[in-house]
Amino acid sequence: MFISVYAVLLYFFVTDRYHSYQELFLIFVQVLILTILIPISIFYFLMSLGRANSVMLSEISQRKVPLFLNAILLYLLITQSIRVEIIPELYYFFFGALASTILVFLLIFVNLKASIHMVGISALTVFVIGFSLHTQTNQIYLVAIFLLLTGIVASSRLVMKAHDNKELIAGFLAGVLPQISLLCFWL
Repeated sequence: MFISVYAVLLYFFVTDRYHSYQELFLIFVQVLILTILIPISIFYFLMSLGRANSVMLSEISQRKVPLFLNAILLYLLITQSIRVEIIPELYYFFFGALASTILVFLLIFVNLKASIHMVGISALTVFVIGFSLHTQTNQIYLVAIFLLLTGIVASSRLVMKAHDNKELIAGFLAGVLPQISLLCFWL
């Protein structure tokens, strides 16, 4: 859930492009509202209606509404807030996140519960690698940390018995493939 905020913070801390504090604050607040606060509110609303039984959404059928609404919120973010002409790097990251959300949503219909944790961390890892290439800076330690975090997230999901290997691989691919396919537009 916080991956989007991490991507925005990472972008603003690592980039050498000038952005005013007002612009930084405005984008951060918009991302915070559309990717964290509204989804949390929707989740608690679904819990009150009995459409979600826990934070983990262990049943595949419970994932449909949150993923669909998340796709709508990401669409609003990239069309109304983070547009390609303003910050292309973040635009393509969130466009990739939208594509990943749609992929995970479609996997529900083939009865596959892809790991959303893996989607998020793998997408952020590709973003860090792409951003390092884009800025032509040596971010090898940051890349190594995110590769390590990807392994830690995968291991934790297995240990918690939240997912099996197939679901982790599906989540990993759903996070990585859209980001890699969009790299050519902003590198």
